[in-house]
Amino acid sequence: MNGATQPLQIGVVGCGYWGSKHVRVLASIPGIEVSLIDRDETQRNAMANSYPVKYSAASLEEVLDKLDAIVIATPPTSHYALAKQALQAGVHALVEKPLTTNVERAVELLELADRRGLCLMVGHTFEFNPAVWSLADAINEPEFGKVRYINSARLNLGLYQQDVDVLWDLAPHDISILNYILGSRPSSVSSWGLKLMADRSDVAYLSLRYDELDVSANIHVSWLDPMKVRRTTVVGENRMAVYDDMAEERIRIYEKGVKAEGQSGTVQAEVPMSYRHGPIVSPFVDFKEPLRLELEAFKTAIETNSRPATDGRSGLDVVAVLCAAEVSDRTGQWVPVSYGDEPSIDLREPDACSVDDRVLSGVAQTSAFGVNEGAI
Repeated sequence: MNGATQPLQIGVVGCGYWGSKHVRVLASIPGIEVSLIDRDETQRNAMANSYPVKYSAASLEEVLDKLDAIVIATPPTSHYALAKQALQAGVHALVEKPLTTNVERAVELLELADRRGLCLMVGHTFEFNPAVWSLADAINEPEFGKVRYINSARLNLGLYQQDVDVLWDLAPHDISILNYILGSRPSSVSSWGLKLMADRSDVAYLSLRYDELDVSANIHVSWLDPMKVRRTTVVGENRMAVYDDMAEERIRIYEKGVKAEGQSGTVQAEVPMSYRHGPIVSPFVDFKEPLRLELEAFKTAIETNSRPATDGRSGLDVVAVLCAAEVSDRTGQWVPVSYGDEPSIDLREPDACSVDDRVLSGVAQTSAFGVNEGAI
């Protein structure tokens, strides 16, 4: 395997839309040699004609013993089997979101990585977005005041996924952003989805309670919207902040607020309101490609035997929220989030714990975190 002066051998499993981006970035990072794993030989050949490639294979088994690490960019229901196969072989793994579609299997992967002393990282790319870093800095300034609530929207006329609904496709981004900027994780969730054009939810709404901070957050995700929206609004006691990934000025801080005159506590309906309208500030964001920052962090974690920011625990936290959201959608109730202490229901994962033809056929599909631009 990898020596001190030898290039790090990283294989990309799944070379669709998103996997091809991993190949492009990895090929540009010094000290890395990239291999391609995908059933689609035409796709592999096209990638090999564009970037330097060490190995090209139709299955992970063909090259696993030659690799130091893999990046899994396949359909979500294949993540667990592929990651387990890599970790059991002593190979580090970066798994695109979501880590798994089941809490128990996420816990199993975490424990396996810990036992083997391996890096298990999750592709929560927005946690490597400098604009999100700037948002976190802004809301943690004392002048911002206590966060009151957060509203997040991720909408698009996106391509429908074959193995997950819009909740599992888009909401992981927003959940990971909220967990990151708040430095906490939800205690309970309420969710409801709409099946408008297919037999799975293509529009979904989530409400999250961060009891530790006394903060509520709402998330709206949709595959069925005319506008591409990537926006998070944070309302504080003294200021408000908007992160808009589609805008030229990605971060705006508003000196706006409302207060009951003569009172500092809860506003009563009969009390006159005082409104504050101050300036709008857009801090400079030294923007760098988040995917490159993420993959550089993966390389550093492997080489230094350190824990990356978006480690397996971060992935488990997001999976746990999504599983609770599914229960809430079925029951119509607020559901406590179990982070591995109690059994949860698995609605999608195949029973097989190895990579069979059913899983590998998904690698060849052009979707997954493949062609769907709406997944980002």
